[in-house]
Amino acid sequence: MLCTWRALCATFVLWIATCNATLLAPREDPWPNGPFTTNEQYVVDASGMSFTYAGVNWPGHLDAMVPEGLQYRSISDIMALLKSIGINSIRLTYAIEMIDQIEDNAGHDIPLQAAFVDALGQENGTAIFEKVLSLNPSFSNDTTRLEVFDAIAAEAQQNEIYIHLDNHLSKAGWCCTYFDHNGWWGDSDFPVANWTRGLSYMADHASAWPNFISMSLRNELRPPFGNSTLYAESYNWQDWYKYVKQGVEAINTANADILIFLSGLNSDTTLESVTNETALRPGSGKFELDESTANKIVLELHNYDNINKGPGLENCTALNEELLTDGFRALQSDAPNPFPVVMTEFGFVQDDSTWQGTFASCIEQFLADQQAGWMIWSLGGSYYIREGVQDYDESWGLLSHDWSSWRSPGHINGSFAALVDATLASNGIQRGLSNNNGSSSSSNETSENAGNVKLHSSFNLWSVIGLGAITTLVLWSY
Repeated sequence: MLCTWRALCATFVLWIATCNATLLAPREDPWPNGPFTTNEQYVVDASGMSFTYAGVNWPGHLDAMVPEGLQYRSISDIMALLKSIGINSIRLTYAIEMIDQIEDNAGHDIPLQAAFVDALGQENGTAIFEKVLSLNPSFSNDTTRLEVFDAIAAEAQQNEIYIHLDNHLSKAGWCCTYFDHNGWWGDSDFPVANWTRGLSYMADHASAWPNFISMSLRNELRPPFGNSTLYAESYNWQDWYKYVKQGVEAINTANADILIFLSGLNSDTTLESVTNETALRPGSGKFELDESTANKIVLELHNYDNINKGPGLENCTALNEELLTDGFRALQSDAPNPFPVVMTEFGFVQDDSTWQGTFASCIEQFLADQQAGWMIWSLGGSYYIREGVQDYDESWGLLSHDWSSWRSPGHINGSFAALVDATLASNGIQRGLSNNNGSSSSSNETSENAGNVKLHSSFNLWSVIGLGAITTLVLWSY
């Protein structure tokens, strides 16, 4: 009898150990494990595991309509830098004008050299083109703009980084002002038919990218003050809803496997009418999800209180309340209308001290606390051309002017690393890159999905109790 009891005990101990080993094993779902969908306030992969964006903005919407920085660093080098700091997604921006030019050219895109010459002039454009070729040997004289987008997506895939396409504006250039005729449907540089055609085109084109998981309708919708009639008659939530439905249909018809991001009013700083389920003025209707896209809609918001002198500039409590009111309350468990909400733009000067200031510290802490997805503005330290100035320096860029190093190592290794760690932890990724002395390591380790951590912890507790009890009984039996 004693031998039988000991055998049973040994069997139970072995069972406990086997269950622990099985449950605590790292996820092995094949990357990218799409398509992604939404479940209330969560973005989830094909296995139902939650995913939170930890991303950067890589502009490709300015005058040349070519993703920035390739005259300074190769795509592979840039992607390696992003991988080293834990970035899991890229908000890759484009202009509808690029698709307009393709359609006007019998469906053929414009070669890179022509794009650079058009934007920078013959001499400077040719020089930049030659630098791009020298650093990116897979490119040739025949490489087109869209093939650069393809190359970025392919290199991102090799590094397990997802692509989110963002329609930044229609007419290529720097964004944004209230007088640029580029910020509201129907203005002179924002024709609706071209917009929906462009969305369809890019949704279809990018369907060949396995790591393409989401796409926006439009960046920073804003009052068209340069067109007083349009502003008076159309700038409202009711018309917003009308055009949003057209954009969603255009994307979903072309590619039914991607998430669709909706931006709000006032330069995408508020979606309060959506998240609070209030009337879409001046009408009385409310925002409703279409059955065909109900599990594909994500909300996006921006915050630049540091530019606009908003309430969150010097007060964390005020910033938190502002962000929750603007739409981030949809992330909370008691939200009346839960949605995933991603901050697709925020940022500040990358220097030795700004990241330690009130606004920067508060907004990064808010995103970590809310487990909200985010994409910081911006990746690069310079633009081919911005507002007429060639080789324009971007002081907000994570990278230095020549894209060779981090502009603010203190930020990258300090609060930014902490934000990345907190965000990836919600995806079940344990990096441990941030620490108190500002240094960092480059080792990434995948752990169980965060959604299963509670289950694992509970199971481990009972495992310990069970093992303790069995051990006591075994010892007693002796």
